[in-house]
This record gives sequence, C-alpha cells and structure tokens, in this order.
Amino acid sequence: MADRKDHYGTSRDIRDDFRAEIREFLGTRRARVTPEQAGLPAYGGDRRRVTGLRREEVALLAGISSEYYTRLERGNATGVSESVIDGIAQALQLDEAERIHLLDLLRGAATTRPPRRRPAQQRVRPAVQCVLDSMTGTPAFVLSGRLDILATNHIGRALFSPLYADPLRPPSNARFVFLDPHATEFFRDWDAVANDVVAMLRAEAGRDSYDRRLTDLIGELSTRSEDFRRRWAAHNVRIHTSGIKRLHHPVVGDLDLPFETFPLGADPSQSLLTYTAEPASPSQDALVLLASWAATTDAIEQLASTDDSEQAETPD
Repeated sequence: MADRKDHYGTSRDIRDDFRAEIREFLGTRRARVTPEQAGLPAYGGDRRRVTGLRREEVALLAGISSEYYTRLERGNATGVSESVIDGIAQALQLDEAERIHLLDLLRGAATTRPPRRRPAQQRVRPAVQCVLDSMTGTPAFVLSGRLDILATNHIGRALFSPLYADPLRPPSNARFVFLDPHATEFFRDWDAVANDVVAMLRAEAGRDSYDRRLTDLIGELSTRSEDFRRRWAAHNVRIHTSGIKRLHHPVVGDLDLPFETFPLGADPSQSLLTYTAEPASPSQDALVLLASWAATTDAIEQLASTDDSEQAETPD
C-alpha cells in the first residue's frame, strides 16, 4: 500500500494526497474557463453559481458522461484512457505543462506502491562541472527540481552572490525569493519570478510527492510566507525553459539576461541553466565587470587566507 507517516506519526495512504490535488487542480482549471470561452451558451445567466464551467459542461466538451467526470475530479483515477485525458485537456484549455501535471497526478493517485525514492543528496557529475567551468563568460548553474543550486561556475556564483549570503547549502532560489528581503531588489520582476517559482515547485510536487525535502520546503514556505501561500493555492504549473531575467546586482547594477534551461539526460531531476547577454549591450559590459570583480574578490580572500595561515604558523 502506498502510505507514509503524517506529522503525527499516523500511517496514511499517500494516494489521498494525489486525489485531493486532482480535485483542487481540476476545480481551479474549471473556474477560469467561462462558457463563452468554451463556445457554450451561458444557461442560467446571473443565476449561475459558478463563474467558470460546471462539471457537466466539462463532461459534454470532453465527450464523456457527467458521472464519469465527477468521479475523476474526485480522484478516482483507475483506468483513465489517453483519449479521455486529451478530451479533458481540450475542454479545460490546458497547456502542455498543465496536461503533464494532470498526468502526473493521475499516475500518483492510481499507484499501488511508492516509487523508489531519490537519493537523499543529489550530486552533480564531474563531467557536468567541467562543462560549467569551461563556460567562462556565461553564468551557468545546475538546478534541482526544488530549484536548489547544485553547482555553478565562477561567474555564475558572482551573479547570484546574494543567494550565497545565506549559509544554508545548497543555495535555494525558492527560499531566497520568498524569505529574503533582498529578493525584491535583486529580481526587478519579483512578482513574475515568484509566480514562476511556485508554478515550477507545483509541477515538481506532482512528479515526485515522495521527495521529503520538497515537502519540507513547501511546508516551510507555506508557514513563513503569505505570498507563497496565496500563489500555492492557485495550483498553477509551468514549464520554464527560456525567457529574460531582469536583475539588479548589488555591485554592477541592472542586467537584462536571456536564459535557456536544458534537462540533463542522465539526471532527470537536474537541469542546466545558462544566462547570456546581447553583444555590445550594457548587460554584456556588466557581466565583464562582474567577472573582474569576482576575480579581485577571490584574490583578496585568498591573500587573507594565506596571511591568516602564516600568522597561525608563526611561533610566539
């Protein structure tokens, strides 16, 4: 049986969590689609109790019975066919990330035993670290599914130096965004970044609800951040593979950096994140200055470490 202990030490069926997630996810997706958007007549007018679609309307659009869809939304995921999932995804106008998330939830609700857990501590393969170090002018990172920074190169650490001010390791993008007061200054589009972080954590939770570190992180953020709680309740998910990050670095100022994310095939829970700058742009100049600052800082720290060592070896 797929079960685990709750906070009180009581054994419970983990599939209940997935069923609840299915109910809330599909409910929030229904609420955002109006009959007009779905091409249906809005029967009931002002007397409608819901602004979005009713269950029977989703069932009609998906080509299934109302009873079947109601059972599915309540978490009865046994034997759901690909065609049914496609019909529901089309009816609710799900994007690719949302469809994958629904599949993950249905798979979790139908499982009979927990999958093999990931290792307690994720490690980055030496070959991947060599790739990072070879990208001398490009900030690059390896991220976990929890958005922890598992590895970076020299200029990447300099770019995200505010995250490394927290002594907790590995540095956590999620904790920084919601728990560090400097985050709203560092991320010039903080609100969008916060939405993306929650959407990616929500998708990861659907893929692996057995990751204890992930559930602990979500619990901590839910307890300590109202901004996180509000966004988490929206049940939004997203695949975040490219875009532009607008940063304000405490040393070099504003940067507008296009980014790309690549999955690491041998490590499906890890991804490679790279930042670039437009040639001859102010952001490119800022990256050059950042690399110089990082080299100078390292030299000063190395000199200070050498002086401390020599003083410790000098006899009284």
